Amino acid sequence: MNIQSNEARCTSCHAGYGWKGKDFDFTDPTRVDCLVCHEQTGTYKKFPAGAGNPAPETMVFKGNGKTYHPPEWNKVAQSVGRPTRRNCGTCHFFGGGGDGVKHGDLDSSLIKPNKMLDVHMGTDGQNFDCVRCHSTTLHNIAGRVYTTPASEHRKSLIEDDLASKITCESCHSSTPHKEDAKANDHTDKVACQSCHIPAFARVNPTKMWWDWSTAGKKKDGKPYTEKDELGKPKYTTKKGSFIWSKNVQPEYFWFNGSIEHMTVRDTIDPSLPVAINQPVGDMDDPNSRIFPFKVHRGKLPYDKVNKNLAILHLFPKGKEDKAAYWKGYDWNKAIAYGMEYAGLKYSGEYDFIETSYVFPSTHMVAPREKVVACAECHTRSDGRLAKLTGMYLPSRDRFGMLDTIGWVAVLGSLAGVLLHGLTRMFTSNDRKRG
Repeated sequence: MNIQSNEARCTSCHAGYGWKGKDFDFTDPTRVDCLVCHEQTGTYKKFPAGAGNPAPETMVFKGNGKTYHPPEWNKVAQSVGRPTRRNCGTCHFFGGGGDGVKHGDLDSSLIKPNKMLDVHMGTDGQNFDCVRCHSTTLHNIAGRVYTTPASEHRKSLIEDDLASKITCESCHSSTPHKEDAKANDHTDKVACQSCHIPAFARVNPTKMWWDWSTAGKKKDGKPYTEKDELGKPKYTTKKGSFIWSKNVQPEYFWFNGSIEHMTVRDTIDPSLPVAINQPVGDMDDPNSRIFPFKVHRGKLPYDKVNKNLAILHLFPKGKEDKAAYWKGYDWNKAIAYGMEYAGLKYSGEYDFIETSYVFPSTHMVAPREKVVACAECHTRSDGRLAKLTGMYLPSRDRFGMLDTIGWVAVLGSLAGVLLHGLTRMFTSNDRKRG
């Protein structure tokens, strides 16, 4: 869902104070919340509907029934230090409204993981914090899938000790395995993550399906929630139906580090699922690698006449706001308000369409004994790379001429070995008789 018209609720995760409307001043340094990243007491919390502000007084948030207290500012301010996994995870583990909702490889299990979950972050192993790899200069944090990525060239610290520590190659180089290991031949086409992250959501479940079209149902005239066997909500009146999963095998795409996003101005084809974002890359791109992703699917509202996705006004701006969906559960009013707020046309006719959204998987790197086996990709059955077409994958694909040449080479080699052995055997017998 779009942030527009919902700022006061959505920005509870953002590192800013008071972003509750269109007039937020991004150039004002006093709006930056330094504490959310740097405080170490563990007591500093933003109020869920406070537009990025903590509770000014003791308050109960109706959305979850929890009580929020104002920070003890002196203690909090005096505790500042280098960001920890807990600091980063405050937003990145809980983005989208809950633990593991968005990123299948980022959830609260990484606050204190063991090395079986992540060999780099495991507290019984390397015990890396996020900033160990996401190196930072003047608060510009090294990332991988931004407009200006931290590492535009695949260079290791062995080659340049000023290179950003963000890709696997930064520390492990492009030949990370033992000398002459076949796996070293894969690094020009296969991302390290594809083999070393066999599954994500290995401890906590992640949300894989979110269907807004079913939202709005009530019991006895009141909103309600149903939970699944994992203890996660499978239905809520406010947000619709969900499917949560654990130990999820990634989907694989060619990826060069960039992701294309569609906007609400883009025209969609209502007869097909809508890819809200998708990886950029192909097998002929030297910067592309086969990369693992979580693909989050669901259903969202769209304008049937103008054929574009709709902006939905969810969170009420006050008691008098009757258009918010979470107030009156009226799709038409909520869409009309959201589209007008964004300055876009709305026909007054809506429906729901299936959508997808990709998240690259980079965390939860498994120990070497749990690496993806060769046969999981190189197989004629339904292997991990079955959907990646347009290339020849040994043991998966058949190519008559190439297969014939290969078998001729194998049989020729076998014949040569047998002939050589027989020759040695007879010449040895001749020498004995002589």
